[in-house]
Amino acid sequence: MINSIQFSPAQAPKSCVLALHCSLGSGRQWTRLAEALDGKYRLCAPDLVRHDKHRDVFSPAATLAEEVDLLSEAFEATSGPIHLVGHSYGGAIAFKVATASLLASRIRSLTLIEPVLPTLLRDNEADRRLHDRFEAFAVSLYVDLWNGQFMEAIDKFITFWNGSGPAEQPSAEARLRMIEHAEELAFNFHAVLAEDNVATAAAAIRVPTLLMSGGLSPYLTQRIVTRLAALIAGSQVTHLPKAGHMLPQTHRSTVTAEIIRHITRADDLAEISTLRRSGPHGTGTALVVSCPIADG
Repeated sequence: MINSIQFSPAQAPKSCVLALHCSLGSGRQWTRLAEALDGKYRLCAPDLVRHDKHRDVFSPAATLAEEVDLLSEAFEATSGPIHLVGHSYGGAIAFKVATASLLASRIRSLTLIEPVLPTLLRDNEADRRLHDRFEAFAVSLYVDLWNGQFMEAIDKFITFWNGSGPAEQPSAEARLRMIEHAEELAFNFHAVLAEDNVATAAAAIRVPTLLMSGGLSPYLTQRIVTRLAALIAGSQVTHLPKAGHMLPQTHRSTVTAEIIRHITRADDLAEISTLRRSGPHGTGTALVVSCPIADG
């Protein structure tokens, strides 16, 4: 699953930023973030691509827990506190890391950019239709992949994630890469549709959390962000009305600045909390921070 790991040229970074990209993307998605970190943090941005390309796309089934296990190489390359960043499918994996992995205790901050967690919408009658439509969409992709119609599957995939934004097409090079890795979609969609108890896991998150969404994105992911904001105590929301699902690429400067601001603030809060705990008598008062939820 790990094709490459990119690091910023840090000498003695305070902590590590682990950034996970979207389906059919690559760690290069976070190049601007690496530049903005300017050596102050160590960046780990693995390629989430499986080595077993010829594995049956339907058996055995993939889960987010399995995806976390496959990231063990990237995890072993980190030490100390982790600022976890995830976009789309990478956001779903990041959510799993932060809520149900051995690394959860090391997470200092969490940034989720339109994480694909559709089963969160099954809990609400009004939202369930969004889940069901997404599930039907996944089935249509499975059929195309089973029949070897990779170009058709990629066209459907691109159209869906364009949401209500303009019909943008990737470059010829990017399209060829997407077709080459099209079978990954079967694993990705099955993993997010198999995830249970998302609401319970979200409500248990206790680290500073930034949620980001775009106003032109599919309503499914916008709604997921809204639901997570209501469940994660103290979470902050940044909504970009003119951005689509690929906002880390189309709005790089804004997204990067928000991530940097968030992780810097989380580090500052951690330092203040440490100072208060190590007061003159070795004890301190717990620091409780209330972060308002932005309304866009």
